Amino acid sequence: MPATARLHREAVQFRILLGLTYPLFLAAALVQRLRGPARPALAPRRTVFGEARAMAAQAVPFAFMG
Repeated sequence: MPATARLHREAVQFRILLGLTYPLFLAAALVQRLRGPARPALAPRRTVFGEARAMAAQAVPFAFMG
């Protein structure tokens, strides 16, 4: 299998996993936001959607290790 085809397949799988896990991380971001601020007030704050996307983008690559 050519390397470009494999990379394309992995990119598609990454986007699928990101889409499947995003609702879970969105719920986690909402719970964190409702719980109260964990960061100092001076730190810039992302939107709940941005926070969920960042959490998903950090977690999903672990599925491709190994």
